[in-house]
Amino acid sequence: MSTRLSTLDSSFLEVESPSAHMHVGWAALFSPPSEAGRPTFEEVRDHIAGRLTRAPRYRQRLAPVPLDVNDPVWVDDERFDIERHVHHTPAREIGEATDSVMSKPLDRERLLWEMWVADRLRDGRIGMVGKAHHAMIDGLAAVEMASLVLDGTPEPPPPEDDQWRPAPAPESARLLAAGVMDRLGRAVRLGTWPLDQARNPSALAANAARGVRSLGDALRPATPHPELNPPISSRRHLATAHRPLADLKRVKQAFGGTVNDVLLTAAAGGLRAFLEQRGRTAPPLKAMVPVSMRAQRANSDLGNEISFVFVDLPCDDPDPLRRLETVKAGIGGRKRDGRPEGADLVLRAFGYAPRLVQKVLAHLVAAPSTFNLVVSNIPGPREPMYLLGCELEEAYPVVPIADRHALSIGMTTIKDEACFGVYADSEALPDADLLADCLEVSVDQLLALADERPLAVGAPATGNGDRG
Repeated sequence: MSTRLSTLDSSFLEVESPSAHMHVGWAALFSPPSEAGRPTFEEVRDHIAGRLTRAPRYRQRLAPVPLDVNDPVWVDDERFDIERHVHHTPAREIGEATDSVMSKPLDRERLLWEMWVADRLRDGRIGMVGKAHHAMIDGLAAVEMASLVLDGTPEPPPPEDDQWRPAPAPESARLLAAGVMDRLGRAVRLGTWPLDQARNPSALAANAARGVRSLGDALRPATPHPELNPPISSRRHLATAHRPLADLKRVKQAFGGTVNDVLLTAAAGGLRAFLEQRGRTAPPLKAMVPVSMRAQRANSDLGNEISFVFVDLPCDDPDPLRRLETVKAGIGGRKRDGRPEGADLVLRAFGYAPRLVQKVLAHLVAAPSTFNLVVSNIPGPREPMYLLGCELEEAYPVVPIADRHALSIGMTTIKDEACFGVYADSEALPDADLLADCLEVSVDQLLALADERPLAVGAPATGNGDRG
């Protein structure tokens, strides 16, 4: 049976434009064990092909529903060929490969993912750049998908038996009929919803309160910033930085909160310094922060299992500790109020709205009047991982940017390293590398203050299990 895109999945198709490419991605660096043990591009490509049995979605394409009466569905690609999706690049620097790959949109007539392998980087390592449309996966699923081609030991297990055969694509009439029936089914469920909720009025009241608070956050207008929210081009640059995860945990342990609080505070401080170096006064900025709902879902697959909270970044405050306290209070209060769950309820409720309304709402949510930038914390593998014997050393996330959004900031963890991806429009922010430097300086400021304060009695030094 074909799987239909959720309303949230489809929204990422709707807001895509020639200048705003809605793919998520990553740039990874691997250290080969030796020159003799270095895999060839063909070996890497065949290895990836042998793992696709774990993720059938990566051999499926989108089939639009006639007359646009419903969201598209995933169907098997009868012409699937791994060579159309895993490519070789002669780039000698990972940044060169990443910027080239990310500056081009995915072709919706084909499968919505690509991987590019740079097997001869100047520093002797192997690079891999991957991207997939946001309609297909969210950031956490992108990390999990990357992990599918990795192994926990240098020696990969034997190839898996691949029994995949493409199912025939449904005819247009069948797609139309199924789309109409699904819409009718939603109408019936919407009609019975008040009766269902009446059986548990306390839950109804709690859910309604969460939804109202989340809508209030989303509707509270952001002020578009001339540096961060101008018209953008199609050209992209991924600026990177990395440092020990223990640095962020030291700040967390000294002042409380979570690693995510430290990331948001570092982003606020980095943006403040960056804008000041551009001769701009740094105002408060409104950030959209994705929250994974994957753990709460039973039988979650690929696709988007995320919600959002909106947080004010106190870029106007010159004091790093006050910035941290403001962030902790802001996002902590929103999580205690159940706003991620409330936003999730609102997003699911949009699925009952008419298609035209859904499209209008998608553009409203993605507008610069709703938020200035996205800041995302994406947990990665904490144990050593290998690609055909080559150890994964670094991986930098690509968090997509919508129209009139020139910047996103992502962080993922690889073993004991925090890897920051500052993803920017090359024309609007040609100096994004400076922002990556400012982000590191902001962490240094917090770390220096933390080092002046002794750890609380009984506090762990650097617990490896904390992803918060």
